[in-house]
Amino acid sequence: MTTRQYPFAMDSAARKWRALAERRQAHFIDLYKTGRWKHYYTNDQFVTVMRQAIASAERWAQIAPQPEDYRQAAE
Repeated sequence: MTTRQYPFAMDSAARKWRALAERRQAHFIDLYKTGRWKHYYTNDQFVTVMRQAIASAERWAQIAPQPEDYRQAAE
């Protein structure tokens, strides 16, 4: 049985959290594009949750970068 070194031990979990944050961001973008957000939120509430979703997705992208992110940074 092999054990993973500490920096890589949480990679899988971090990638899952990043994917969740990106799905949440995509959901709010979809709500905005379709106008369905008006059924669930006031304008101020929606702006707040949309900003939170975007900030969360950006933060998880910093915490758990994908291999493509490394390639783009190198170019």
